[in-house]
Amino acid sequence: MILTNDELKKIYFGAYEFEEKEDGYIQAFWYDRCMASTSKTLEFSTEARKLSFEYKIIWKGSPDSFEITVDGLVTGIKYVKDLMDTGTIEWELPEGEKKVVIYLPADATVLIRNFSIDAKVEPAVKGEKVLWLGDSITQGYGPLRSSCTYVSVANRLLNYDIINQGIGGYIYDKGSLMKMEGYNPDKIIVALGTNQYGDKDMTKVEEYYKTLIEIYGKEIPILCISPIWRGDSVEGLPTLMAFCEKVKKIAGQYKNVRIVDGMKMVPHLSEYFLDNLHPNCFGCEVYGRNLVEEIRRIGF
Repeated sequence: MILTNDELKKIYFGAYEFEEKEDGYIQAFWYDRCMASTSKTLEFSTEARKLSFEYKIIWKGSPDSFEITVDGLVTGIKYVKDLMDTGTIEWELPEGEKKVVIYLPADATVLIRNFSIDAKVEPAVKGEKVLWLGDSITQGYGPLRSSCTYVSVANRLLNYDIINQGIGGYIYDKGSLMKMEGYNPDKIIVALGTNQYGDKDMTKVEEYYKTLIEIYGKEIPILCISPIWRGDSVEGLPTLMAFCEKVKKIAGQYKNVRIVDGMKMVPHLSEYFLDNLHPNCFGCEVYGRNLVEEIRRIGF
C-alpha cells in the first residue's frame, strides 16, 4: 500500500511543519531558515517485508546518507554521493514485528513521496518534546552518516521527540531565537560556542540566554553543553578553555539551566574527529553516549 501524505506525516518526526508540493512531494521544516533534513526520521513498527519511497534532493551540503535501522541495528545505507538527485529507495525487512527508523540526510535537503510498504505501520511513540539548538556539530556534519550524528546516537537512547535547530556556522546570537507558533517544548538543549570562542566580549552569550528564557519562560529545563575539544588550533586551546568557563558561568546563573562540560564528552584525540573540529562516527558515538549518561546523572 502507498501511504497518503497525511499518513506519512504521522510517522515523520523532527518537523515543525510540512509543505506539500504540486508534484506530490512533501518537505519538512523546522523553520524557513533551515531546509536541511537534519535529524528528521520516519519511525514506526510493522510486520512488513519491504518498503520503498521516492525522493528528491534539492540541495547537498556534504556527503551524507539515507539509513535504515531495524530494532536499533543499521541494516541499510544509501550514500547521497552515489544517488541521482531523484529516484526511489527500496529496502527489504526481516520477518516478524520490528521497530524501523529511517534517517534522512543531515546535510542535504530531501523531499519524499509515495511511501509504499506491504503491511500496516504503527507510528513510534516518542517521549518529551525537546528543542535542540546548535551549530554544525549538532546539525550532524562530521560522521557523514545520518544515523551516527551525536544527536542521533543520544536520541536512540533518550527517545525524545526532537526538533534539531543545529545549523553550520551558528553562534550565540539572540537574533536566531524566535517563538514558533503552536510549539512548546518540554526541554531545550543548547550546544553552541565553538564558532566564537575568540570573542573577548561575552555580551552575545549573555543576551542569548536572557532572550531564550524570555521566550520560553523561567520554568522550562534548559541544558547548556559548553564547547567540545577542538585540535585544529593548538595555540587557541587556552582561549577556548577560558571561553568555556565563561559560558558555563553565564548559563549557570539561571536556576532552570543545567550545565554539561563539553570538554568531557569527546576524547581530546584526533582519531575521534573528521578534521580536529567535527567528531567523526567514532567521536559522535562516544559523545552521544557520554551525553546520555550525564543527562541521566544530573536528572535533566
